[in-house]
Amino acid sequence: MVTTESGLQYKDIKVGQGPSPPVGFQVAANYVAMVPSGQIFDSSLEKGQLYIFRVGSGQVIKGLDEGLLSMKVGGKRRLYIPGSLAFPKGLNSAPGRPRVAPNSPVVFDVSLEYVPGLDVDEE
Repeated sequence: MVTTESGLQYKDIKVGQGPSPPVGFQVAANYVAMVPSGQIFDSSLEKGQLYIFRVGSGQVIKGLDEGLLSMKVGGKRRLYIPGSLAFPKGLNSAPGRPRVAPNSPVVFDVSLEYVPGLDVDEE
C-alpha cells in the first residue's frame, strides 16, 4: 500500500506497461466507485462505456486525478480516497445506490485503458 503526501492511498492490482498520462491530457478509464462498506455508488463498467476526461484539470475528484496521474496505461489500481479528496459536499447517487456523505472516504477501482494521442508514434 502506498500513501501519498495528500493522504491518498493506493494499491496496484496490475502495473501497466504503457505511458503515464501528462497533466491536461485526456484519458480513457474504467472505474467502480464504492463507499467504504463496498457498496457500489457508480460504475463506468455498468454503463458500458469508458469514462473520458482531462486528467489533472479538476474535472473529477482530486483523489481520482492524483491516483491516475502516476498510473501507466494498462494498469489497474485500487484507490482509497480520503474525504478531503473525494466529495466535500457529498454526493446523491442514483436510486438504490448508497449516498456519499460529505467528506466521507470512498474507494475506486480504476483501470487506465488508454491516453488518446499518446498511443500513436510521433512522425
